[in-house]
Amino acid sequence: MEINTGNTAWLLLSSALVLLMTPGLALFYGGLNRSKGVLNMMMMSFSAMGLVSVLWILYGFSLAFGVNSSPGTNKFIGNFDYLGTPVAKITEEWLFFGANTGIPTYAFLAFQMMFAIITVALISGAVSDRFKFGGWVLFALGWFTLVYVPVAHWVWGGGFIGAQIKALDFAGGTAVHINAGAAALALVLVLGKRIGWPRENMRPHNVPFVALGAGLLWFGWFGFNAGSELTVDGTAVIAFINTQVATAAALVGWVAVEWIRDRKPTLVGASSGAVAGLVAITPACGFIAPVPATILGLVAGVVCALAVGLKYKFGYDDSLDVVGVHFVGGWIGSLAIGFFATDTVNAAITDEKVLGASNGLFYGGGAEQLLRQFLGSGVVTIYSFVIAAVIALILKAVKLGRVSEESEVGGIDITAHGESGYDFTPAAGAGGGGAFALAGIGNKETVDADGKASVSQKVSG
Repeated sequence: MEINTGNTAWLLLSSALVLLMTPGLALFYGGLNRSKGVLNMMMMSFSAMGLVSVLWILYGFSLAFGVNSSPGTNKFIGNFDYLGTPVAKITEEWLFFGANTGIPTYAFLAFQMMFAIITVALISGAVSDRFKFGGWVLFALGWFTLVYVPVAHWVWGGGFIGAQIKALDFAGGTAVHINAGAAALALVLVLGKRIGWPRENMRPHNVPFVALGAGLLWFGWFGFNAGSELTVDGTAVIAFINTQVATAAALVGWVAVEWIRDRKPTLVGASSGAVAGLVAITPACGFIAPVPATILGLVAGVVCALAVGLKYKFGYDDSLDVVGVHFVGGWIGSLAIGFFATDTVNAAITDEKVLGASNGLFYGGGAEQLLRQFLGSGVVTIYSFVIAAVIALILKAVKLGRVSEESEVGGIDITAHGESGYDFTPAAGAGGGGAFALAGIGNKETVDADGKASVSQKVSG
């Protein structure tokens, strides 16, 4: 095997960028949450990094991307060729639609592992402050196994959505965002509302965390989108540019809605708008041109800014707006392919040996691709929602769903993890040192010539 070092280096770098997105998500979600549940919120993301990585090696990759050579097979699930990922497989090249990429199979395995991690973590933002941590871990295990793995196969691994329906998803609008958003909606409906919602003030407790998390997500998303081309070529460059302009336009759109509606543009709104743009451009980034990408971002920013208010109208407590941003944004991006996809950007769209799909409505392809996008995204929505609801109902029945009222009111960080995000009590022996004690500045004891302790002036350290 002859490795294409350029493609492999880019994919490994992209894998690291995508992994960085999950700690970024933890900061984004943690800042949006109330202070008494910030660690639990972040722990959900970090637990996904641990759990999903192991499951991906054991069976996830094989069932999602293992494909038999016979045409028409593996419509619903992969095979067991990579079960436990035998070391011998590391010498193989990954075949993309039968073509050699020059990338070792393990490099592609690592890249897709990071996608699986963040997809599971995305769901957690909907159920902050009230889901038992043990229940979350079991939900993540079950949903990853029964939903994410088969859906990844359906969309990217040679399954029926990509190969038969021919719905397009460049980097995860359907497989990641619609998938996670539908699961989040099911989960919040089963768990119910937080105590006091929507009467009590549940505003973000740390806006700088939110902005930092959004910035890390934006940075890592270039690997998410441009890396999905697998090779370093013109399409990867277009995906990179589209990621930037769509995100920027969505930020502008969301802030404009706030400014017009509330007379006050907010940093939380700008951060949320950026994430909405990232979500919306994800499925379309390698299929549309930069100007349509900008239009798509602007529409996503405006629509998602309005969509997050639907939870008040319909009465479901989606704590951190996973449905309003990821589910709605994912649908916007998926349908945009049906309008703007063009083989002048990506020749693989209409190549029968590769994707075999159609150009979008505005590029001479008629409504066929739009219908394909609707069908593919609709299938994932229904499947993910139903299975997530079933898993959540089982957990609820065995008392692994909602935390106790005392735990929720007192703070899930202390009851579930035995720690808190912020401790403002003076250190023991500080003697009420106030600001000096909080800053780690205290009275220093010295020993005089007679061996007696004396107190010197306040010094740091």
